[in-house]
Amino acid sequence: MTANSLPAHYWIVNARIPNCFIDRSIREQNLDLPLTPTLERDQLFPCHLEIQHGKITGILPSVRISEIPTESLPIIDGKQGMITPCFADLHTHLDKGHTWERNPNLDGTFQGALKGIYRDCTEQGNWSYDDLYRRMEFGLKCSYAHGTKAIRTHLDCPPHQFQTTFQVFRELREKWKEKITLQAVSLVQLSYFDTKEGEQFADAIADLGGIMGGIAHMIPELDHYLDRILTLATERHLNLDFHADENNDPSSRTLHRIAEASLRHNFAAQIVCGHCCSLAVQDQETALETIALVKDARVGIVSLPMCNLYLQDRVAERTPRWRGVTLVRELDAAGVSVALSSDNCRDPFYGFGDHDLLQVFSMGTKISHLDTPYDNWIESVTSRPAALMGLDEVGLGIGQPADLVLFKARCYSELLSRPQNDRLVLRNGIAIDTTLPDYAELDDLL
Repeated sequence: MTANSLPAHYWIVNARIPNCFIDRSIREQNLDLPLTPTLERDQLFPCHLEIQHGKITGILPSVRISEIPTESLPIIDGKQGMITPCFADLHTHLDKGHTWERNPNLDGTFQGALKGIYRDCTEQGNWSYDDLYRRMEFGLKCSYAHGTKAIRTHLDCPPHQFQTTFQVFRELREKWKEKITLQAVSLVQLSYFDTKEGEQFADAIADLGGIMGGIAHMIPELDHYLDRILTLATERHLNLDFHADENNDPSSRTLHRIAEASLRHNFAAQIVCGHCCSLAVQDQETALETIALVKDARVGIVSLPMCNLYLQDRVAERTPRWRGVTLVRELDAAGVSVALSSDNCRDPFYGFGDHDLLQVFSMGTKISHLDTPYDNWIESVTSRPAALMGLDEVGLGIGQPADLVLFKARCYSELLSRPQNDRLVLRNGIAIDTTLPDYAELDDLL
């Protein structure tokens, strides 16, 4: 049988699943099986999966192949390929995406990116309903084809723009709800929430079912602004998501202040902070103090390895001196939930990308040395960001939806050495069309 003709009940045999996704009781059934060096090194569990009516109903160690009714049920041979859950992208900017060709950031700097977006959205007024809808949906098409099932997007919200943007988001969220779970975060200066208009905007975010968010800067009023946004979020039962310390200034400690504010308010909802780059250029004592506060405040961290590598420490005619990413290994070791995500895609902040979290994981692994051992870092693009989004159906547990990505790669070295364009994506146990949209779809917008 072929993947395109999957029935309601079948088995995927001879597959390898990262140990972190396997229930301990199931893994213990495999203790007597002599493992190859590859399986031990990469912590991969050789097994067979039973799929019934779109859900995972069985996981057997590979030695128990005799228990599978091969005569009566269809079989897909995984050929020792790796299986992961579908991806969850915790930090994107769908509204900015795919604007590079009409407003490129030719000097590659952070200020050049800000100017490019301002020019595109405000000066030229390009962000009409049709423009936003088509560019954002293009991003969704790419994400879905690559195997993503949940996305949180930050939305730029200048007063002249946010109503159109929110309308487009609402319509796309409804249209795509069977394929991708969409969440929205406001992206404004924190000072805006200290105004009457800002309070009304908080109501609009609540009405959207969104997350309150903004950009934290090291300014004298920061604690006041944080107290204000935490109060507004508490009153409206909203989660928070901040851009924090997206720079290489050791004195930038907005992550520290956000964690302090959360503890000061006994904030019960989830806070996520993205970027946190300056943590990597602070002395160890300062950094570890912040990490301890982040852990106590239950703040989740999302690192954006590709965009931060691209923008940070960019100086004309000089090779960058550091990699731009935050202290993901130290945060993880302290028990902080750390995710890796896409961030910008083909816009002035990052001129590349394809909404593919395997590429994010591959780059993140190489940039931050998350290999040998790989441990459970594959969770950083699957179950961890899903948990921070409040979603509980991104995993490989029995009874969960069969939303899976099957790769021909048999180990991490193979997985992270090729683009894996031949991956098989299953949604509710059914193979989807993984054809990517043609860039030419957007030509008339650019």
